[in-house]
Amino acid sequence: MDPEMQKMREVVLVYLDRSGGLQKFLHDCKKYNDSKQSYAVYRFIISINPSDIAELDATLGNYILHNPLPAAQIFQSVCFVAIKTLSLIEQLQTEAQISILLKPTHLPPLPSYVLSLSAYPFNYTSQRFYMSEGIVIAMGTVTKYTQGARFLCTEETCPFSEGRFRCIRVHCPGATESATVRTDFVCSLCSSLLQEDMKFRVLGDKQIIEMIDAKILNALKGYSNDKSHFRIQAFTVFLRDELANKMTIGNHYRIIGIPACVQNGLQATACIEVNSVQLYKPNGSSSVSDNFKYLLSLTSSSCWRFTAVLANIFASQVVPPGTYNTLKLAILLSLVQTCEKESADYLDLLVVTSDTLIIDRLLNYSLCLLPRGIRHPPSSDIFPSVSKDKHGTGSASIQACSAVLAKGGICYIGDLSSYKKDKLELLQSVLESRTTTVFIPGKKYGEEADQQVTVSVQTNFWSFVDVDSSSKKHIQKENFLIGQMDVSLIPANLVDSFGLLIYTEFHSCRLSSPVVHHILRRAINPEAMLYKVSQQFRTQDYEEFILFARNLHVELSSEAESLIQGYYLASRRVRRDSIHGSTLSASALKILISLSKAHAKLSLRQTVLEEDAVIAILLLESSLTLKHGTSALCVAPNPVFPFDISDENSLQQRDIYLMQCHHQVLKFIAAYSPGIHINTNEE
Repeated sequence: MDPEMQKMREVVLVYLDRSGGLQKFLHDCKKYNDSKQSYAVYRFIISINPSDIAELDATLGNYILHNPLPAAQIFQSVCFVAIKTLSLIEQLQTEAQISILLKPTHLPPLPSYVLSLSAYPFNYTSQRFYMSEGIVIAMGTVTKYTQGARFLCTEETCPFSEGRFRCIRVHCPGATESATVRTDFVCSLCSSLLQEDMKFRVLGDKQIIEMIDAKILNALKGYSNDKSHFRIQAFTVFLRDELANKMTIGNHYRIIGIPACVQNGLQATACIEVNSVQLYKPNGSSSVSDNFKYLLSLTSSSCWRFTAVLANIFASQVVPPGTYNTLKLAILLSLVQTCEKESADYLDLLVVTSDTLIIDRLLNYSLCLLPRGIRHPPSSDIFPSVSKDKHGTGSASIQACSAVLAKGGICYIGDLSSYKKDKLELLQSVLESRTTTVFIPGKKYGEEADQQVTVSVQTNFWSFVDVDSSSKKHIQKENFLIGQMDVSLIPANLVDSFGLLIYTEFHSCRLSSPVVHHILRRAINPEAMLYKVSQQFRTQDYEEFILFARNLHVELSSEAESLIQGYYLASRRVRRDSIHGSTLSASALKILISLSKAHAKLSLRQTVLEEDAVIAILLLESSLTLKHGTSALCVAPNPVFPFDISDENSLQQRDIYLMQCHHQVLKFIAAYSPGIHINTNEE
């Protein structure tokens, strides 16, 4: 026996004893032994910490990292000796019946252990462990594969024709089903054909996943400051047994596995046989720029000023400062209300405008401030679809889409009026439930029964409606209420499903002078910094600010909660008719809370104050006025920014105006929701 190999076996035994792996191995053996059933293959999973094992023996550590399949045979030998010596599994006959899966907890943080799927060449021949990461863009249904099988020689006089486990076929990473089970295997002793003993076939679960490098997100934004060129290619991932269904479509994962090449007829597919899966959670920004900190200190005398200035100077690369302030504030609020939690506070925007080109540029620019901002291409599906798996299995594969890829971010779907009725109905359903159901017909995809897979949609949706297009395609109603907008081109229930309806103040025929000057100067010199604030508050600064603000955990204060509840109850009583009851949807309360929390985050506070609730109420009331007409609260057409913000005096006037609005809201609650007790400040 090779002394080097014998030494590594001894180290394996020491490592299993110290790491607790031996105890787990004994527990697994007991389960097999208690079943009293003979298997062709007994499968064991052994967790490997490369750092710990390298400290014990550097040679073995290096061998596991760079030759994982031969290294597994060393563990196989040690486990077989242990089973036979301690009589752990009575049914076990040969060492070949033991299948060992090594699962490294991590790999050394070195470039040589990272498999980049956007780099060339794709190294799939080394058959060693690599770490890679990507986003799941397609997910197949779980099917069966053969873990191992026993074969007997068809020649009766051959010793291998007896009922012992001499000829065992075990699945290897990257191998197809035909490599484990087929009819043309021959006996190594007499060269006769081998025949499978079907009683001992061991089946496992298999799931085929398509992943792609996270750089794809930059290409799907529709606009990016990143001018670099890169190659992106999807790759196939095999999840087996305990790893099946461990991934969710649209999520970002880090995987450790062995690359391989799967032959399917004349086609060869590069793939990774996964040993471990870890959900990737990108780190948020740890701080904001000094300019933002200084601005926060300058505006600390009021809870409203900081966000007002933020909105006023936001996106100065696309529109002049001081224009579209209400829309820009709504965009910032929606951006900070993005996360990948199941119970997230969503904030969807629907913009009514005739300035479609400018609004499209503004929304597209804002989209790129998030890691997951997706501009939906009209030629593809917004929501998941089903297609046949391209690897020859015939099973169904769920394909990702814009809404799923925008998980924890923004999905910008463009002009809402360009979609057909069935797409709009599906969008409404998703906005209301935040889930979509994919139907998989069993007959078409080789299954016994039909399946329905529910996919979570965790993103904010942005869209716009061209009012000029709406008025041309539809005859305007004559019974509009005061303040109500004509959006009859879009179903009323769908409009209600969007959290905020925003109307931009300029008409395309009479754009404001600053906007016209901005467009002309930008056309002459696209790279120029037109305003000083563009240099002080760069796009990168806003990216860091939003990543920091959206990760803040905020709580509602009792005062803000009372104000929100009081307004909600009062509005439900005021906004009602004799036929349909209240026109205020039940989701309005969630929208109010989401807006209030977003304004607190944007103000870099962790407590939602009454001032945040006032902004939320004014934005929602303005939106409800556009949808259903004015109410007894009777807010101005542009209640959050009633006049231009040019200096400290205008900010002071806005504070006075918002305090008056606060007092007006309190009177509204007292009149129409008298059961709610709210502490009022007499001053």
